Amino acid sequence: MFFAALFAMYFTIRSVDKGEGLPWPGAHLDLTLGSINTTVLLLSSVTCQMGVFAVERGQVRRMGSIWDFRRWGLREWYVLSFIMGLYFVCGQGYEYVGLMKDGLTMGSSAYGSVFFIPTGFHGLHVSGGLIAFLFLLGRTYAAKNLTREVQVSAIVVSYYWHFVDVVWIGLFTTIYLIH
Repeated sequence: MFFAALFAMYFTIRSVDKGEGLPWPGAHLDLTLGSINTTVLLLSSVTCQMGVFAVERGQVRRMGSIWDFRRWGLREWYVLSFIMGLYFVCGQGYEYVGLMKDGLTMGSSAYGSVFFIPTGFHGLHVSGGLIAFLFLLGRTYAAKNLTREVQVSAIVVSYYWHFVDVVWIGLFTTIYLIH
Protein backbone atom coordinates (compact mmCIF):
# COMPACT_ATOMS: atom_id res chain seq x y z
CA MET A 1 0.00 0.00 0.00
CA PHE A 2 2.85 2.34 0.79
CA PHE A 3 4.39 2.01 -2.66
CA ALA A 4 0.93 2.26 -4.26
CA ALA A 5 0.61 5.63 -2.56
CA LEU A 6 4.02 6.67 -3.90
CA PHE A 7 2.96 5.71 -7.43
CA ALA A 8 -0.25 7.72 -6.95
CA MET A 9 1.84 10.67 -5.79
CA TYR A 10 4.03 10.40 -8.90
CA PHE A 11 1.15 10.31 -11.36
CA THR A 12 -0.84 13.02 -9.56
CA ILE A 13 2.05 15.46 -9.43
CA ARG A 14 3.00 14.68 -12.99
CA SER A 15 -0.52 15.44 -14.18
CA VAL A 16 -0.60 18.89 -12.56
CA ASP A 17 3.06 19.99 -12.76
CA LYS A 18 3.67 22.54 -15.47
CA GLY A 19 7.42 22.00 -15.12
CA GLU A 20 8.21 25.73 -14.85
CA GLY A 21 8.77 25.86 -18.60
CA LEU A 22 10.92 22.70 -18.64
CA PRO A 23 9.75 19.52 -20.32
CA TRP A 24 8.91 16.73 -17.89
CA PRO A 25 10.94 15.41 -16.13
CA GLY A 26 13.27 18.41 -16.22
CA ALA A 27 16.25 16.20 -15.43
CA HIS A 28 18.46 13.90 -17.42
CA LEU A 29 18.26 10.37 -16.03
CA ASP A 30 21.04 7.97 -16.93
CA LEU A 31 19.06 5.21 -18.62
CA THR A 32 22.18 3.08 -19.14
CA LEU A 33 23.13 3.17 -15.47
CA GLY A 34 19.52 2.63 -14.44
CA SER A 35 19.23 -0.34 -16.79
CA ILE A 36 22.44 -1.92 -15.51
CA ASN A 37 21.34 -1.43 -11.89
CA THR A 38 17.94 -2.91 -12.71
CA THR A 39 19.49 -5.93 -14.41
CA VAL A 40 21.78 -6.56 -11.44
CA LEU A 41 18.87 -6.26 -8.99
CA LEU A 42 16.67 -8.61 -11.02
CA LEU A 43 19.48 -11.15 -11.35
CA SER A 44 19.92 -10.96 -7.57
CA SER A 45 16.39 -12.35 -7.32
CA VAL A 46 17.54 -15.34 -9.36
CA THR A 47 20.55 -15.92 -7.11
CA CYS A 48 18.36 -15.50 -4.04
CA GLN A 49 15.98 -18.15 -5.36
CA MET A 50 18.92 -20.46 -6.02
CA GLY A 51 19.74 -20.09 -2.32
CA VAL A 52 16.18 -21.10 -1.46
CA PHE A 53 16.48 -24.18 -3.66
CA ALA A 54 19.74 -25.05 -1.88
CA VAL A 55 18.27 -24.69 1.61
CA GLU A 56 15.21 -26.69 0.60
CA ARG A 57 17.48 -29.60 -0.27
CA GLY A 58 19.27 -29.11 3.06
CA GLN A 59 22.45 -27.59 1.69
CA VAL A 60 23.73 -24.62 3.68
CA ARG A 61 27.27 -24.48 2.26
CA ARG A 62 28.93 -25.47 -0.97
CA MET A 63 29.89 -29.07 -1.52
CA GLY A 64 32.72 -28.55 -3.98
CA SER A 65 34.82 -25.93 -5.68
CA ILE A 66 33.84 -22.29 -5.36
CA TRP A 67 33.63 -22.25 -9.19
CA ASP A 68 31.14 -25.14 -9.33
CA PHE A 69 27.91 -23.15 -9.00
CA ARG A 70 25.83 -26.32 -9.17
CA ARG A 71 27.20 -27.33 -5.78
CA TRP A 72 26.72 -23.99 -4.03
CA GLY A 73 24.68 -23.82 -0.88
CA LEU A 74 22.48 -21.18 0.68
CA ARG A 75 25.42 -19.15 1.97
CA GLU A 76 27.15 -18.72 -1.37
CA TRP A 77 23.94 -17.80 -3.18
CA TYR A 78 22.88 -15.35 -0.48
CA VAL A 79 26.33 -13.75 -0.30
CA LEU A 80 26.17 -13.22 -4.07
CA SER A 81 22.64 -11.80 -3.74
CA PHE A 82 23.90 -9.46 -1.00
CA ILE A 83 26.78 -8.24 -3.18
CA MET A 84 24.42 -7.62 -6.09
CA GLY A 85 21.98 -5.74 -3.85
CA LEU A 86 24.82 -3.66 -2.46
CA TYR A 87 25.92 -2.87 -6.02
CA PHE A 88 22.38 -1.67 -6.75
CA VAL A 89 22.28 0.62 -3.71
CA CYS A 90 25.72 2.03 -4.54
CA GLY A 91 24.64 2.56 -8.16
CA GLN A 92 21.57 4.46 -7.01
CA GLY A 93 23.72 6.54 -4.69
CA TYR A 94 26.07 7.33 -7.57
CA GLU A 95 23.14 8.44 -9.70
CA TYR A 96 21.76 10.56 -6.84
CA VAL A 97 25.08 12.40 -6.53
CA GLY A 98 25.13 13.11 -10.27
CA LEU A 99 21.57 14.38 -10.27
CA MET A 100 22.23 16.62 -7.28
CA LYS A 101 25.32 18.04 -8.99
CA ASP A 102 23.03 18.86 -11.93
CA GLY A 103 20.73 20.72 -9.54
CA LEU A 104 17.97 18.16 -9.04
CA THR A 105 17.02 17.86 -5.38
CA MET A 106 13.80 17.14 -3.53
CA GLY A 107 13.28 20.87 -3.11
CA SER A 108 14.30 21.96 -6.60
CA SER A 109 11.14 20.88 -8.39
CA ALA A 110 8.08 18.69 -8.17
CA TYR A 111 9.96 16.15 -10.26
CA GLY A 112 12.80 16.09 -7.74
CA SER A 113 10.32 15.10 -5.06
CA VAL A 114 8.62 12.41 -7.12
CA PHE A 115 11.99 10.99 -8.13
CA PHE A 116 13.83 10.99 -4.82
CA ILE A 117 10.99 9.99 -2.49
CA PRO A 118 9.93 6.70 -4.17
CA THR A 119 13.43 5.67 -5.22
CA GLY A 120 14.79 6.65 -1.81
CA PHE A 121 12.20 4.60 0.05
CA HIS A 122 12.87 1.71 -2.29
CA GLY A 123 16.59 2.05 -1.53
CA LEU A 124 15.78 1.89 2.18
CA HIS A 125 13.79 -1.29 1.59
CA VAL A 126 16.67 -2.81 -0.38
CA SER A 127 19.02 -1.87 2.48
CA GLY A 128 16.63 -3.61 4.88
CA GLY A 129 16.85 -6.71 2.68
CA LEU A 130 20.64 -6.53 2.80
CA ILE A 131 20.48 -6.46 6.60
CA ALA A 132 18.13 -9.46 6.51
CA PHE A 133 20.65 -11.35 4.36
CA LEU A 134 23.38 -10.61 6.92
CA PHE A 135 21.25 -11.74 9.86
CA LEU A 136 20.27 -14.92 8.06
CA LEU A 137 23.85 -15.69 7.08
CA GLY A 138 24.94 -15.10 10.67
CA ARG A 139 22.21 -17.45 11.83
CA THR A 140 23.49 -20.20 9.54
CA TYR A 141 26.93 -19.91 11.14
CA ALA A 142 25.53 -19.81 14.69
CA ALA A 143 23.34 -22.89 14.23
CA LYS A 144 25.02 -26.25 14.70
CA ASN A 145 22.56 -27.94 12.37
CA LEU A 146 20.18 -26.80 9.69
CA THR A 147 16.84 -26.28 11.40
CA ARG A 148 13.37 -25.83 9.99
CA GLU A 149 13.42 -22.29 11.40
CA VAL A 150 16.52 -21.40 9.36
CA GLN A 151 14.92 -22.85 6.26
CA VAL A 152 11.72 -20.88 6.79
CA SER A 153 13.72 -17.71 7.54
CA ALA A 154 15.63 -18.13 4.27
CA ILE A 155 12.36 -18.46 2.37
CA VAL A 156 10.84 -15.42 4.10
CA VAL A 157 13.92 -13.32 3.27
CA SER A 158 13.57 -14.42 -0.35
CA TYR A 159 9.90 -13.35 -0.42
CA TYR A 160 10.91 -9.91 0.81
CA TRP A 161 13.74 -9.69 -1.72
CA HIS A 162 11.45 -10.68 -4.58
CA PHE A 163 8.96 -8.04 -3.40
CA VAL A 164 11.52 -5.22 -3.54
CA ASP A 165 12.52 -6.40 -7.01
CA VAL A 166 8.93 -6.33 -8.25
CA VAL A 167 8.46 -2.85 -6.80
CA TRP A 168 11.62 -1.73 -8.61
CA ILE A 169 10.27 -3.03 -11.92
CA GLY A 170 7.29 -0.71 -11.46
CA LEU A 171 9.46 2.23 -10.39
CA PHE A 172 11.97 1.75 -13.18
CA THR A 173 9.24 1.46 -15.78
CA THR A 174 7.42 4.53 -14.48
CA ILE A 175 10.36 6.81 -13.76
CA TYR A 176 12.89 5.80 -16.39
CA LEU A 177 10.90 4.44 -19.30
CA ILE A 178 7.50 6.17 -19.50
CA HIS A 179 8.33 9.45 -17.77
